[in-house]
Amino acid sequence: MNAERGSIGGIRACVFDAYGTLFDVGSAVQRHAALLGEQAPALAALWRDRQLQYSWLRTIQGHHVDFAQITGDALDHALEALGLDAALAGVLLPAFDALDAYPEVPGVLRRLRGAGYVTAILSNGAPPMLAALLANARIDALFDAVVSVETVGVFKPHPRVYQSVVNALALRAEQICFLSSNAWDAHAASAFGLRVVWCNRRGQAPERLPGAPDARIRTLDELPELLGAHPWA
Repeated sequence: MNAERGSIGGIRACVFDAYGTLFDVGSAVQRHAALLGEQAPALAALWRDRQLQYSWLRTIQGHHVDFAQITGDALDHALEALGLDAALAGVLLPAFDALDAYPEVPGVLRRLRGAGYVTAILSNGAPPMLAALLANARIDALFDAVVSVETVGVFKPHPRVYQSVVNALALRAEQICFLSSNAWDAHAASAFGLRVVWCNRRGQAPERLPGAPDARIRTLDELPELLGAHPWA
């Protein structure tokens, strides 16, 4: 799918969601599919579904824990719901801190940095989780900043999360291009005031939510051309 273009000018920084955008959240289960058999796809889907739901519900309830706790709780629920051995958590949880980066990610980051863009992450992940992911993928040196929701104590899509990256980069919201494969995240960032590109990896239908992406792409490979060769162009 070619990029559906909007007006993406005046951008100084590219800020990426981590889970699902830079890293394949299904790869933890895929790596151990032989242990899970035919239940592997169902476990991957339910684990991710509960992970997101628990983050939203805890934010609404005002009972924050970090994303490592959320991830473990979601996995425990999914294993029990599917009748799988609870001991599998000892294998699957470490795999979540070593997710596979999508193949285009290192090259795209190098192109953006070579063109003068600031690169950063804005993620639900706790700092140790993000540090492990980046080190495992050997892309930690390709980011100027890694911003976790732990700085504000609430999860996406709370507006304070998006404000935290504006503060961290000392830029105006309209100077930041936010990339997410999660449509709800893309819409929320847009409603906040960031410029947004939705990386719609799975060809999903658009959401009916406040905000709207400035452009849609299928993989991050399309981003450098969409933004242009140099920032502030």
